[in-house]
Amino acid sequence: MESPCQKICSIDEPSGLCVGCGRSLSEIGEWASATPDRQREILSLLPARMHDIGSNKRPS
Repeated sequence: MESPCQKICSIDEPSGLCVGCGRSLSEIGEWASATPDRQREILSLLPARMHDIGSNKRPS
């Protein structure tokens, strides 16, 4: 399965998630050795995380 990496590797400090793909550092580290089921599990979490990261960056 292809990695969700967007080559925008920067960690959002409040959430601890990558602003490019929405994964945690531990998920990024495990990706290459994760089973396809685990990769799908991680992928399923990313849309909501990316929405949350984007919401945190909007001006108040």
